[in-house]
Amino acid sequence: MASFLLALLLVGVLSLGARDQWLVARWADGLGQRASLLLVAIAAAAFSAALMAWAGAGLAALLPPRAARMLVAAALAIAAFELGWPVRQTVPREPTRSLGAIFIVLAARQVGDAARFTVLALAAAAHLPAVAALGGAVGGAAALALGWALGASGLVRWPLRGLRRGLGLCLILAALFIGLNARYAAV
Repeated sequence: MASFLLALLLVGVLSLGARDQWLVARWADGLGQRASLLLVAIAAAAFSAALMAWAGAGLAALLPPRAARMLVAAALAIAAFELGWPVRQTVPREPTRSLGAIFIVLAARQVGDAARFTVLALAAAAHLPAVAALGGAVGGAAALALGWALGASGLVRWPLRGLRRGLGLCLILAALFIGLNARYAAV
């Protein structure tokens, strides 16, 4: 249960102002707030969370315990780096209203973002990939639903850049402490 709640909260918070949330907000403005767009966004969040949880659990199973903890630290460090990377807020030109194309673009954006790297880290640390995936899916879906509901004009009003940088600093500190613990702790 703790892995579920931690994944839900981390993914929900780390997805605020993320590229996928901006994309959904822009698409909601351009294509309208259609329920089908929201359902595709939720499906992409579930798919990417499940994929990263599966990858995290698979990698952790191959590694000895100390190396698995270093994997968690590395995943958090990558997530922190991604949070510090500036989000370009370009308006996408949508030549098609294809829900399949929207799913592919969203899933591709999410697989390498900070929120899904925390799902990888949680699945590797807790050895409960299904629970981490479910929490990550719900948290990601909530963040995308917020972007869909507010639209780009609503998201602009939030101080998301500062929030993302602060969260990145917290993640790099967590990665540092976990990495040092893995390095110097007894097996």
